[in-house]
Amino acid sequence: MAKTSARVRVPPKAKKDEIIEVKTLVSHEMESGVRKDSSGKIVPRNIINRFTAAFNGKVVFEAEWFPSVSANPYQSFFFKAQESGEFTFTWKDDQGQETTAKAKLEVA
Repeated sequence: MAKTSARVRVPPKAKKDEIIEVKTLVSHEMESGVRKDSSGKIVPRNIINRFTAAFNGKVVFEAEWFPSVSANPYQSFFFKAQESGEFTFTWKDDQGQETTAKAKLEVA
């Protein structure tokens, strides 16, 4: 499988109690387990099944994904900025591969 990469977009600064939008995109083929290869064999399922976003070590958003999610899935969510810190985003697939990305947020 090709190397998985992720992109995140978090505003670098926010005012205290401001609601910000966090956007993520991960590159992943998302094999559903029903497609056949050129020899007729089923390509094993390999999807990202869990997405987690943590801020300063505390989980603030979590999603469980299923085979119907498209390749290169996009996920966004809203977050109430209360303190400065760092987001850690984690995507896990069926083969146990984890992809992580980080982004800092400064709250004034």
